Amino acid sequence: MAQATETRKRPRGKTQPAASKAQSASKQRTIGKDQLLRAYHDMLLIRRFEEKAGQLYGMGLIGGFCHLYIGQEAVVVGVQMALSEGDQVITSYRDHGHMLATGMEARGVMAELTGRATGYSHGKGGSMHMFSKEKNFYGGHGIVGAQVSLGTGLGFANWYRETDRVSVTYFGEGASSQGQVFESFNLAALMKLPVVYVIENNKYGMGTSVDRASASRDLSQNGAAWGIPGQQVDGMDVIAVKEAAEAAVAHCRAGKGPFLLEVKTYRYRGHSMSDPAKYRTREEVQKMRTERDCIESARHRLAELGVDEAALKAVDDEVKRVVQDAADFAQSSPEPEPSELYTDVLLEA
Repeated sequence: MAQATETRKRPRGKTQPAASKAQSASKQRTIGKDQLLRAYHDMLLIRRFEEKAGQLYGMGLIGGFCHLYIGQEAVVVGVQMALSEGDQVITSYRDHGHMLATGMEARGVMAELTGRATGYSHGKGGSMHMFSKEKNFYGGHGIVGAQVSLGTGLGFANWYRETDRVSVTYFGEGASSQGQVFESFNLAALMKLPVVYVIENNKYGMGTSVDRASASRDLSQNGAAWGIPGQQVDGMDVIAVKEAAEAAVAHCRAGKGPFLLEVKTYRYRGHSMSDPAKYRTREEVQKMRTERDCIESARHRLAELGVDEAALKAVDDEVKRVVQDAADFAQSSPEPEPSELYTDVLLEA
């Protein structure tokens, strides 16, 4: 394997146009009206979906763990805008937003949350464990930091098969000090694997501030020991996220190895539905909602670009319709048959 590492070359051909495109976007620091309107739609869909999921959880229709993505929508939407067909996404347990951003149907996601047979994992995975091979979404994962090794493995598969696909591997600041994260960094840098590591730094790992949990004050430099370049990004600005992600993805496609993005964001709700979030003040949360909300920021920019209230209301109404339809579909879908306990357990190879 050591010899293969030295001699195998990354594929060329498609890499240079991707890099040029990202560099051009970064210089212009602009985004088209239609593109921003799409980003607004996707962020709003995630926000309304998560609010509905919270309601259903309170009604007892969603059981187990449930981690909402409210406040962080610009992160996954911005990164997704930089990806191409075939690129893979893998993340942690706060995963509903990632599913929707990759194009998974709201109906299937909500059905899985409510444990129905029509869900993406047939009602057996719940909030933290659903997947879509069609959308190249390799799951949410309940073990803190475990998905980082798996995402690195996806990057290895891309390298081995000599494709120009990129693995986007999300994890939180709470997972950023886990041992397997640094092992993954070492392997990815050693073999120049096409992996974009995205640290979603929402400031609090469960109930502990990152300032109390990590000696690193710039998580984007956590890969510096292995020569992995990094960048801090304003995670409440979908345009900033998109541009940083474009540069990171272009870096990977060009065969230069992994890239690390620390996207500084904020979650408005508790760590999970069972978290009263007493470790921070209401004033802190309200200040972020009022001054830094990613959806309101996009709405203001759209107004500046000439999008009128009627167009924005049409988006709002469509999102509400989709979310309500997903909730209705989930509640009317059947639960899995008892025999499903014995399926998808062992694969005969």
